[in-house]
Parts: sequence; C-alpha cells; structure tokens
Amino acid sequence: MLAISTTLVLILGALTAIGPIATDIYLPSFPTLVQEFATNQAAVQRTLAASFIGMALGQAVYGPLSDRFGRRLPLLFGMALFALASVGCALAPGIGTLTFLRLVQALGGCAGVVIARAIVRDVAQGPAMLRLMTQLMMVFSLAPILGPSLGGLLLAHLGWRAVFWTLALYGAGIVAAIWFLLPESLPPEQRQRGGATAMLRTYLRLLTDRRFMAYALGGTLAMSGLFAYIAGSPFVFMHIHGISPQGFGLYFGLNAAGIMGVAQITGRLAATMPPARILLWGQRAAVSAALLLVLVAATGWGGFFALVLGLFCYMASLGAIMPVATALAMSAQGKVAGSASAVIGVTQFGFGALAGLFVSLLGEGTALPMAMVMLLCSLSGLMLRLVLAR
Repeated sequence: MLAISTTLVLILGALTAIGPIATDIYLPSFPTLVQEFATNQAAVQRTLAASFIGMALGQAVYGPLSDRFGRRLPLLFGMALFALASVGCALAPGIGTLTFLRLVQALGGCAGVVIARAIVRDVAQGPAMLRLMTQLMMVFSLAPILGPSLGGLLLAHLGWRAVFWTLALYGAGIVAAIWFLLPESLPPEQRQRGGATAMLRTYLRLLTDRRFMAYALGGTLAMSGLFAYIAGSPFVFMHIHGISPQGFGLYFGLNAAGIMGVAQITGRLAATMPPARILLWGQRAAVSAALLLVLVAATGWGGFFALVLGLFCYMASLGAIMPVATALAMSAQGKVAGSASAVIGVTQFGFGALAGLFVSLLGEGTALPMAMVMLLCSLSGLMLRLVLAR
C-alpha cells in the first residue's frame, strides 16, 4: 500500500480539482462569450452543461477500466485528452465548436476525478480515508478561490482564449506529475477480471446496494446545488447586481473558503463523532440555506447581503457533506473502488448537468431559478439518504 505523502495528496488534489478548475476559471468570461459569438445566455450556459455531461459519461468508463488495468494508464490517457481539448477550446471559432470541445475536454478530465477517489480507497481505510477525503476537499476548495480570480485577470489582460491555454498547461503539468511522481496503487493481483458483462454486474450490484446509494445520492444531490450555483451565479452577480468580473471572483472565492473551513473542522470532528451524524447536520444546514435563498430571491428580503449569506452557508455545508458521504459510500467497496467512484461521479455530474440545465431554462433576470433548484437538490438528497439508509 502506498504511503500517504504530501506529494500524493497534492497530485490527488490536483486531479480532484480538475472539474472546478475547468469550470470556475471561465465563469467570468460568460458575458464576454455572449458578445464574442453574438449569442445568448442560454447558449453560453450550454457549454457548461456539455462539460457536466462529459464528466458524467466518461466516469462510467474510466472507473471499471481503472479496476481492470490499474490507475496510471487511464489517468495518463484522460489527462492528455483534457490538455489537447483545452487547446481546441482556445482556438474555437464559434459557440457550437466550443460546446463540443468542452464535452471532449470533460471526457478527458473526468479520469482524474473518478480515479483520484479510487486511489484514496486503495491507500486508506476507516478514519484515515475520511481524513484524506477532507484534505482533498480543502485542496478542491482552492479551485473556486483561485479560479474565478485568475479567470478575471486573464480575461482583463489577455482575453478569454488565454483561459483555455492556461487549462492546457495545467493538464500537461498533471500528465508530467503522473508520469514521474505517481506510483501505481492497484497491484495486478487485486485487479478485476472479465469484460463488459462483469462490469454490468458490478454496476447492478452497486445500484441495488441501499447503503451505498443512500450515501452516494445524499452527497451528489447536495453537490448538484453547487452546479446550479455555478450555472446561475455569473448572471445573478454580474448582470442583476452589477458586480465586476473581479468582484465576482472574490465572492466565489469567499464561498470556496467556507467549504475549506468546514472541511477542516469535519476532519477533526471525525475522530470523536459518528460520520453519519456529521453528514446529517451538513444536509440540514444545506436545506436551511436553500430555503433562505428562495425567500430572498422571491421577496427581495435582505437584499444582496442576504443572498450572499445564503450562498455562503450552502457552500460551506458541502465541506461536511461531500467528504463524509463519499467516505461512507466507498468504505465497503475496496475491490471495485473504481466502479463505485464512477457511480458517485456519474450521479454527481449527471444531476449537476440537469441542475444547470434547469437554471438556464427557468428564465433570466432573477435569482429565483437558481435558488429553487438548489433547494430541490438539497432536500432530495436529505430525503433519499434518510429513506435508503434505514
């Protein structure tokens, strides 16, 4: 079993952060893309939905492949594809091409997301796995802190295409780190055998495992509220409230700091408190914050301050929900950690894509669609977890 070194944590964190980095760094460019390609808000938001769909579909393939062939080879292929697709995005001539290349970019980048979770299960168990998950959540939270701010600076000084050149360099750097610094964590004797039939049987077993699905859905549905926030917040902040791209990056980073702070507290609480209780508190906090957001969006009560407060509380709750739900779901899936991670990833980004799509379809000019979708996601996650975990 690999030692849990600082290098390993940083590489796994960089892989876990692929999704938010590839998303958050280009959020300040949304209004610019509308003007650049002479299109509308919904078309630009579809580039985001395409990325979520690619993240969902690709993980269903990479997970079983990593269980059969080891972790390194699928990782190298996926991250190389991510880097090449990022170059294509930087050169995209129109919104349709950009949407397609965002899909391809996500199909590559999702390898990092799904296999990082499997490596965590390879190298740690029990409280050690939960601590490692919370460490990754803290690294994961750096992406929303740094991403929009960096994206705003690149947009202001070099234009929106520089955002994707930066992502290409990031992908190439991860390929180099995997090649030179990341050993294989799944020995050949522990790898799965069989073809498509065995893969389908594994997925069927996971999908009918009530305990696994309770925690998988409890975490991923709450996380879908984050996707609704990502899809709706650029226009809510910059169009409705007149916040600059740089200011939007600061508010986005504030919410990510909330995730990081709560994740750190969760890691410490895990030694003295049952993880399931921590998860329940986190889910209740998310539902309460979403209710506040719906009230603010529907009535205007509290104004911009109340909106920012509700968003901060919702995002902070994810610092408890995601690492605990993932650790509880993965704890009994050692032999099929890649496939289990794929189920979590597919549901996370699948529901995330739907959440982003609903926000774009429910209308512009108000924060209510974003708030309603966030409430639906958090409440559904809490109810399914309570029902399935009985």
